[in-house]
Amino acid sequence: MSGASDTDREGTRREFGEAVNMSAGDLEAWLATDESRSVGWSDDGGESVGHASGRRIVELLHTKQADLSDDDLAHMRKVVGYVHRHTAQRPKGDVTRTKWRYSLMNWGHDPMK
Repeated sequence: MSGASDTDREGTRREFGEAVNMSAGDLEAWLATDESRSVGWSDDGGESVGHASGRRIVELLHTKQADLSDDDLAHMRKVVGYVHRHTAQRPKGDVTRTKWRYSLMNWGHDPMK
């Protein structure tokens, strides 16, 4: 049995669906680009936290709602929090080719949509 109530699970799925505005296919294609790999923080010089999160988001987008684990829901909440915090820091001007946008896209959110 899940530790989260049905209401909590539903709210998390709804917020995740609002924060992640890229399809699994679009996100997979983005994660394969040099731009995607060029941004983000890494504690060991390897894959960035955001890039790894993007791969996890693709998996979550392919997972049936009934099959989501508590760990999946926790990551979904982490994604929602990141997208909300990062969008609030939008830089001035054209953001088309900015690290700010690229970082958000690694987390499944394209602010240009």
